[in-house]
Amino acid sequence: MEEILRVEGLSKTFTLSKKQQKIEGTTERRKVAVDGLSFTANRGEIFGLLGPNGAGKTTTLRMLSTLIKPDSGDAVLDGCSVVSDPEGVRGKIGFLTSELKLEDFFTPNYLFDFFSRLHQVPEDIVNVRKKAMFEKFGIDKFAEVKVKNLSTGMKQKLSIVISLVHNPEVIIFDEPTNGLDVLTARTVTDYLQELRGEGKTIILSTHIFSLVERLCDRVGIIIDGKLTHCGNLNEVCDGMTLEDRFFEIYKEQKGGEQ
Repeated sequence: MEEILRVEGLSKTFTLSKKQQKIEGTTERRKVAVDGLSFTANRGEIFGLLGPNGAGKTTTLRMLSTLIKPDSGDAVLDGCSVVSDPEGVRGKIGFLTSELKLEDFFTPNYLFDFFSRLHQVPEDIVNVRKKAMFEKFGIDKFAEVKVKNLSTGMKQKLSIVISLVHNPEVIIFDEPTNGLDVLTARTVTDYLQELRGEGKTIILSTHIFSLVERLCDRVGIIIDGKLTHCGNLNEVCDGMTLEDRFFEIYKEQKGGEQ
């Protein structure tokens, strides 16, 4: 398969405030969020980062999407380095995080057009893509409804649509089904499979075992900022269920602690 993403030695450390130190239960001023992470992803596959909250998944995706700079290491995405060519990377990716907040007083129509212009999508293509994607996600009936009056699920679907206005080759999703009802979550996961079928590459983070089992071609397990295992499910699970294998790995990394 054709490699589209190579991550080599990504690391990121943050300085903790006194309040954060108290929450973390530590006297250390520095926290290593990501520690020498390396993996690859191929064109046309879904690659999942699986780990508990605080494992470093979101920080990793933020570095891949050029929102934050790594302290060391690099990631080359379709020929562009996140360190030396962040603008090039941004033109090739769509990035969705649960922290993306849409302005309450804008409508789906306005937001789709605005972000399309931002990505310099030709006007004739904008209208065709908007019609197709609004119909697919059921946004068409709410196209002129202000964001503040949309349901949580509709806001999430709109966020996905907006992140894909420029038809990117690589799609980075941080917890794509987090907080969604079962129907909206199913719509999102079905669409991710459709995108893979179109040859798109999807990098997602999650702590949900069933999501990995249903969607991912390969998975990397990340614990305390380190990638402990990486491969397809058969390689990672070694004859066990994914959940049982994950907790076995977790206990090994924690020195037997529960």
